[in-house]
Amino acid sequence: MVAVTIWNEFRHEREDDDVAAVYPDGIHETIADALADDHEVRTATLDEPEHGLTEAVLDATDVLLWWGHEAHDEVADDVVDRVRERVLEGMGFIPLHSAHYSKPFKRLMGTSCSLQYREDGGTERLWVVDPGHSIADGLDSSLELPRTEMYGEPFDVPEPDRLVFVSWFEGGEVFRSGCCYRRGNGRIFYFRPGHETYPIYENEAVRRVLRNAVEWASPTEGSPRTFGERD
Repeated sequence: MVAVTIWNEFRHEREDDDVAAVYPDGIHETIADALADDHEVRTATLDEPEHGLTEAVLDATDVLLWWGHEAHDEVADDVVDRVRERVLEGMGFIPLHSAHYSKPFKRLMGTSCSLQYREDGGTERLWVVDPGHSIADGLDSSLELPRTEMYGEPFDVPEPDRLVFVSWFEGGEVFRSGCCYRRGNGRIFYFRPGHETYPIYENEAVRRVLRNAVEWASPTEGSPRTFGERD
């Protein structure tokens, strides 16, 4: 069973009544509910000691999901270093929606990870552009989110190793919404949907994507890596 840690700032839900109405127990708990049947799930939040991401927690984590928005700068750099090292060692990492600006994702990408956005983006159609990828298992050719925040290109990230989803919005914008990367031994999947004022994580197709992504990003065994001088 894959050991999953779901990290969330857990600020909006406590400060904004509109967000609390959508995610009364926090976005992390809604995502945990989507994964709990098939995975060993724990949650962590920004205001816990060490943001809930101690050495012991990360050592026991196969895949880390990350949701952040308004407090990226409050994440301690030593925790960011800790997450990055664990990804390089093989832990899967799934940054969600506005976590494109999170410190760990920016460190792992080496770019600004900037984009265009509009809070009320109307309808989004998320197209499966790599139907052979395991993250797309069980999905139709596209899925529709009736109301969501718009993210638009250009998206300042490295070219993905595999691109699973491309979004189209009512305003005509498009966006690379499902990007796969490998850093060291770790697999990374950036997944765009998930604004805090829309019940995106209640959508069953989105929940299916999260379950598939966790399975894809979980560590796999391979030949040991050796560095330095050889005999």
